[in-house]
Amino acid sequence: MNRAPLYRRSILPATVLAAIFSATPALLLAQSPSSQDAAKPKPNTDTRTQNAPDQPMWDPLRAERDLQVGQYYMHKGDVDAAIDRFQDAALAKPGYAIPFRFLGAAQEKKGLKRDAIQSYTRYLDLYPQAEDKTKIEKKIEKLRIEAAKSKKKS
Repeated sequence: MNRAPLYRRSILPATVLAAIFSATPALLLAQSPSSQDAAKPKPNTDTRTQNAPDQPMWDPLRAERDLQVGQYYMHKGDVDAAIDRFQDAALAKPGYAIPFRFLGAAQEKKGLKRDAIQSYTRYLDLYPQAEDKTKIEKKIEKLRIEAAKSKKKS
């Protein structure tokens, strides 16, 4: 049996592979430009899934989590932290009415009457068929009267 040493048997396939790979760039350059354009993937022009820098980040799960944590803070008496969480929830899910109701309640509790009026009004704008609409409208009217009284005192 005449067998070639192992290193001689492995040289031949290695040189063949080297020749193929070294010729590949030349083959790619020789192709027509239209076939190159067809092979290139087109860049993603759909930006609907990306937020613009000045737009809030859409994250409904974060909004729900912020609402829960904000309610916890309200229960514990930390109104400032609750306001922050309710504002974050409103930013995380624009068009969602519930954060504005909780935000209005927190602002009312803190004595921020004008802010509470805005929050409650936004809540009713987003959710005009709310079950507690009459209750919220009464709160808004009460806050407007209180805000007018405090403005006269100033």
